[in-house]
Amino acid sequence: MSLKLQTIICSTRPGRIGSSVAEWFNTVAIEQGGFESELVDLADFDLPVYNEPNHPRMQKYEHDHTKAWSQSVSKADAFVFVIPEYNFCPPPSFINAVNYLFNEWNYKPCAFVSYGGVSGGLRSAQTAKQLVTTVKMMPMTEGVMVQMPWEKLDENRKFQAEDVHTQSANVMLEELAKWAQALKTMR
Repeated sequence: MSLKLQTIICSTRPGRIGSSVAEWFNTVAIEQGGFESELVDLADFDLPVYNEPNHPRMQKYEHDHTKAWSQSVSKADAFVFVIPEYNFCPPPSFINAVNYLFNEWNYKPCAFVSYGGVSGGLRSAQTAKQLVTTVKMMPMTEGVMVQMPWEKLDENRKFQAEDVHTQSANVMLEELAKWAQALKTMR
């Protein structure tokens, strides 16, 4: 059975660049072949600010949006979060989505493709790593950092990666696959 990777577009804002970056990364993941790769758009789940009456650990979800999100996350063995930087932090949509669930994230590795200004979203990814460890995910040291992504879009708004992005993505995917295989035994 192959490992399942979800590349999650974490920005839900209109006009976002994240979907272009995520589509590029998902293509790299498919070509690399270590995972069965799926592109997931957080905006499709339309999660309001957390509104479940029960703690996520109980998995007694009352809302359809939570049930759909839980079902999606449960399918994956590993995650790559394509994440922008908002004021040195991850976007609220990412934090909210992680907080909606607990058991579904447990003992799964994750990595970050971050993007932003001169920092390339690095501060956002570092902060996000603290959050994911509290739901028992294992964040990878390896990552992809994209500086000024708006300067790397073609006339169709398609992300044009540089060699360093593709090289970083492949190294990250190799490490993610090792962890996904190892952690699968814990689930």
